Amino acid sequence: MNNKVRVLIGDDSAENGVSAANRLRERGMYAYTRRKDCNVILESIKNDPPDAVVLDITAQNGDVVSLMKRVRDLGGKMPVFIVTSQYDNEFIERQVMDNGASKFLLRPFDADDLCAAITSALGDRANALSDDMEVVVTDMIHQLGVPAHIKGYHYLRTAILYSIEDKTLLDSVTKQLYPTVAGIYDTTSSRVERAIRHAIEIAWDRGNVDTLNSFFGYTVDTGKGKPTNSEFIALITDKLRLRYKSALRKA
Repeated sequence: MNNKVRVLIGDDSAENGVSAANRLRERGMYAYTRRKDCNVILESIKNDPPDAVVLDITAQNGDVVSLMKRVRDLGGKMPVFIVTSQYDNEFIERQVMDNGASKFLLRPFDADDLCAAITSALGDRANALSDDMEVVVTDMIHQLGVPAHIKGYHYLRTAILYSIEDKTLLDSVTKQLYPTVAGIYDTTSSRVERAIRHAIEIAWDRGNVDTLNSFFGYTVDTGKGKPTNSEFIALITDKLRLRYKSALRKA
């Protein structure tokens, strides 16, 4: 169950919610229903956060827009919201989408439509975060003075991106992180290690000291020598995870 997409359907009627949940289960998702009530949905999200919430625009005790805001205010994991409606209304659609919904789905729809909407919403979020983070990491490495034409630049960028996604890689840089990067570039772990070390040496020797200190917060003393590969990667990874922790948590 832990590996399945968890879908909360805000409709416990047999003809709609229960039927949709059964269809999603047939497609490999873990789907469950709750009453079409914003307060009930909020409590369910608090107690057991789903990956996706499917809720009709006509839910009781509130509205979908205010519910999404209340869920966002909780902090923690923010599920994607698939908002459904039997009315094809551009104003309503724009309102719910502008306020955080991932998809607006017209009723009636079949299980394949719903499954595709959920999969697309989750994929869009992950892809957007991945693309944004790659831009941020690339810009950061440039600012630190690592030239783009050397192999260590590419290895370092990949190592940081993978460490942001899976921080456990930093627990064993030699046995896990280097082999991961080496596999992507069809090279060896030792070559990855040497190339990254060379990239850091260039940044430390030729980069702007104030820029380096602004990134590392004087954690590493430039007068006492450059950081190790693992220190350099861990410092940047931690900085980015702190800066983007809300987005990473929602992804």
